[in-house]
Amino acid sequence: MLLHAFTTVVSSVIVALAVTLGQAPAAGTEDFNKLTPEQLKAGIEKQHPAAYYVLAGKLFGTGQKDDAVFWFYAGQLRYRFHLAANPNLPASGDAALFGSLSEVVGRPINEYAFVDLTRLVATLDEVLAWDERTDNEFTSKTAHASTLKGIREGLGQLREQIVRSGDQIRAQRTKNGLENRRP
Repeated sequence: MLLHAFTTVVSSVIVALAVTLGQAPAAGTEDFNKLTPEQLKAGIEKQHPAAYYVLAGKLFGTGQKDDAVFWFYAGQLRYRFHLAANPNLPASGDAALFGSLSEVVGRPINEYAFVDLTRLVATLDEVLAWDERTDNEFTSKTAHASTLKGIREGLGQLREQIVRSGDQIRAQRTKNGLENRRP
């Protein structure tokens, strides 16, 4: 039930945003909700970055939360790269979809991910390693090498910020009534 509700919301965000903006959803994104997590993972490096968010949402909805964190951050890395490599895309298209997906999918995943900062840091390392060794057939790594370097550095900086500020992050989460797991 939770999976259906979560993926329905994600799919609705993708389609509704596209309709509201008077444009078709990004190529193939309208079909992502119909795929199983296994189907989404197969060849995901060829897909629009929204596929990673749909995959993360489906995994999160079925209780595979650590896997969801990985795919969410892999998707965020790939989506940020796609947007940076294509600065002339209309702000009302992919950029708006990125923001919506980051809120709808990212908020619950991040709330979970930041419970265990040690695990989150390890996951960010795994995402960076995966991205390094995995082709990106949606946005060329070679044609946009310097852009990719900057986006990867940004994720690395987030990782370092989490390491440096772990105690403050935990204190803020406690203040907000959120769970923490100590290292």
